[in-house]
Amino acid sequence: MMGSVRKWRLRVGVTGAFLLVTGSLHAQDKTSGPWVMQSSGTTASLRGIHAVGAGVAWASGTNGTVLRTEDGGYMWQTCAMPPGAEKLDFRGIWAWDEKTAIVMSSGPGDLSRLYRTADGCSHWTLLYTNSDKDGFWDAIQYSDRKNAFLLGDPVNGRFVLIRTEDGGATWKPIESTDLGTGGQKLGAFAASNSAMALNGPVLGPVWAPWFGTSGPAGPLIYRSGLDCTMGMAHDDIEGCLRRWDFQHGKAPMAGGSASSGVFSLALRDGEHGVAVGGDYSKPGVSFGTAAWTADGGGHWTAAERPPHGYRSAVAWDGDSKAWIAVGTNGSDVSYDDGKTWSLIDDGNWNALSLPWVVGPEGRIAKLGELPARK
Repeated sequence: MMGSVRKWRLRVGVTGAFLLVTGSLHAQDKTSGPWVMQSSGTTASLRGIHAVGAGVAWASGTNGTVLRTEDGGYMWQTCAMPPGAEKLDFRGIWAWDEKTAIVMSSGPGDLSRLYRTADGCSHWTLLYTNSDKDGFWDAIQYSDRKNAFLLGDPVNGRFVLIRTEDGGATWKPIESTDLGTGGQKLGAFAASNSAMALNGPVLGPVWAPWFGTSGPAGPLIYRSGLDCTMGMAHDDIEGCLRRWDFQHGKAPMAGGSASSGVFSLALRDGEHGVAVGGDYSKPGVSFGTAAWTADGGGHWTAAERPPHGYRSAVAWDGDSKAWIAVGTNGSDVSYDDGKTWSLIDDGNWNALSLPWVVGPEGRIAKLGELPARK
């Protein structure tokens, strides 16, 4: 199962040299549904995207590609490539401002790496390299500048979940027996850096990781919390942060194969969340592509009217009070917390960080006006 998943993940593309590209070069007024197309200046397959705010966003993709905009997408800069990254597939990126970002590559063994820039991507520092030849990183999520989790496929029968509390300079494994697969063939997808979401806070700035799985054993959703008393949390914070408890349950979504499962998970608060996915080998099949929860993940319910096909990413748009899901055959919107979905375009997309969406061959677009509620 894992071999076929990894083969799909490692797509290749062509990246451009260091340059600035203005949106007007590609007729920035072109749209795909509510998405206003931008010019990225690259043909790389893009799966990493992070909107910082105030016009700043970062994107990443195949062949060591990292992009940055400081003006809402009018100009995209193709960053200097991190050292030794020519063949890396940057599936995740996290940024805090126009100068500082961490990018994550996904691949077998030491092809999974983290790099950091503090000068607007002119220079990069290698932070961390996966030392396990059987490992494969899927997602990275920060709750603030110091605290983050990194999710990887199972190694020796247990999901890899590591935590940093110093911004990424050092990482500690989560030692929980609850992360074991019980001998089942399970994995996670590195399709959009959103197989994992954080819920919280649970202790100071630390949030709790949730993640979705794939594979022949069926789609599961893991959710976590801290198994320690208020007294321990007050007197022994470090000890408390070593006591993670995970629960998991079946998600009512497509499963049973290496190409199907939960691809993306997002939470709008501690109680409400949406999971999307399906079967990437059958992008036009809508069955089993979305589920929702209203009780903190205790129960998940299949969408009554699901998205119009496989979806690799989902996000909550607070301004429109709507969920948006994207995939290789288009995007959908839900105004009722994931119960029913409506198609809004038929573009080819991989990942979301609203108002941005990215896809293959350098596709980047910015969300315009969503259609009215029906």
